[in-house]
Amino acid sequence: MGVDYYNILKVGRNATEDDVKKAYRRLAMKWHPDKNPTNKKEAEAKFKQISEAYEVLSDPQKRQTYDQYGEEGLKDMPPQGSGGGFQNGFNPRNAEDIFAEFFGSSPFGFGSAGPGRSMRFQSDGGGPFGGFGGGDNIFRTYSDGTGASMPKKPPPVESKLNCSLGELYTGSTRKMKISRTVVDVNGRMSTETEILSIEVKPGWKRGTKITFPDKGNEQFNRLPADLVFVIEEKPHNVYKRDGNDLIMKYTVTLAEALGGTTVNITTLDGRELSIPVNDIISPGYELVVDKEGMPIAKEPRNRGDLKINFEVKFPTKMTTEQRAAIKRALGG
Repeated sequence: MGVDYYNILKVGRNATEDDVKKAYRRLAMKWHPDKNPTNKKEAEAKFKQISEAYEVLSDPQKRQTYDQYGEEGLKDMPPQGSGGGFQNGFNPRNAEDIFAEFFGSSPFGFGSAGPGRSMRFQSDGGGPFGGFGGGDNIFRTYSDGTGASMPKKPPPVESKLNCSLGELYTGSTRKMKISRTVVDVNGRMSTETEILSIEVKPGWKRGTKITFPDKGNEQFNRLPADLVFVIEEKPHNVYKRDGNDLIMKYTVTLAEALGGTTVNITTLDGRELSIPVNDIISPGYELVVDKEGMPIAKEPRNRGDLKINFEVKFPTKMTTEQRAAIKRALGG
């Protein structure tokens, strides 16, 4: 069939007129060259394709011809206008004209055809899309004397994403339900609900940001804000994080401090560790267990250390016999 207009708009072959409009609105806003200054050439090409696909699928006669005979069938239709496009038949209109016609008072600051547009493509009248020139096409800024300009993008909307230390240790998938205001194809405000999936990576730290472009509320003549989730770490009842290390307190008796002991702990991923301690444990003694800390986000195979800080619990009372026994044992 050549060009697959349905695939370009990401709609099925049974798509209704409303489906086509919604698809065009979403994709045209996403790929308008004004919104893609860093990859303008790719955006211009996609924007042209989207506009041509919309022009065909939104016109019942053109769509019927395309469904029956494909792109070649459009070339055999009676000529429509002059200029670029197919020489003896279907002549796709200027993509910007379609955009301005669809949106009316455009979110990009220009309306119907005429000098009031803030942006236009260069054109030499050639090329298969009509109204677009060769390889030197660029967006030009035009002024109509009214001071109209490209709407600014509002600052991102930030929300906290509370994660347990265990989630940040093992990683997890979080589902966040959001409700946002959108402008529908008829220009009315409506509420849209969406489930966002966030892949929390092992080792992520407090303050890590996950950005969902353009998922903030939509408003007339204003670009939607980005939605940003900021990782927040919930306190843990055993472990405290220090960079890539984990710190925990462990209390031993005086007898264990002097005679040796075994530390039994459960890791954040559920493993049981038994760590023998043969040194004399003085107050403030710290034992470092290599590679049992937090995963290092940028080095998935490496981990920080686990630091065990010991507290010695001294007895509050001792019998005369106990005191004498300790003195004898310690040579006092």
